[in-house]
Amino acid sequence: MRYPNGQKNKSMASKKTRSMGFSNRGMTLEEDINATNVFYRSADKAVIHKKPTPVQVVNVHYPKRSAAVITEGYFKQPSTTDYNGIYRDRHVDFEAKETKNKTRFPLANIHEHQIKHMQSIANHGGICFLIIRFSVYNETYYMPAETFFPYWEAQFNGGKKSIPYETIQNTGYRIPFHYQARVHYLAIIDQLYF
Repeated sequence: MRYPNGQKNKSMASKKTRSMGFSNRGMTLEEDINATNVFYRSADKAVIHKKPTPVQVVNVHYPKRSAAVITEGYFKQPSTTDYNGIYRDRHVDFEAKETKNKTRFPLANIHEHQIKHMQSIANHGGICFLIIRFSVYNETYYMPAETFFPYWEAQFNGGKKSIPYETIQNTGYRIPFHYQARVHYLAIIDQLYF
């Protein structure tokens, strides 16, 4: 923003930069997957939805009669994975993670209860995987849960607490960006399962 004398308003510029950098951090992958799922549903290819996180509302403030503002709430239980649904008569369940790290994917981004849930889905014949985006490279990978589990277990037996970027390149499946299906993960599922 510039004042009439042509000078920049430095405080506004720094606020804008700060808010742009942190407000939507980690949301681009989720937005791309949500748009992809809308396309899949509208084209009648699959029915996949983002799971809502169960929240218990404790306190509500009513500033106006027609408006309510939740002022206090708590997670009822730990969430499982981000997305689930059905594709070609198979249950699909996956977690989506985005990292700004250039060299590795930290396993701390995943929680133990999510791994237990994914193991249960895989044991019952569901299609379970992770979608991992390296935002620095703008690269997105599909990693089957069965490929991911050994890396998760290794960290508890003296192994690394992250998966190297090169390993994900070699063991995962790169998902190219498409116009309508931005994260076209069904193409990878078709390749692996059908």
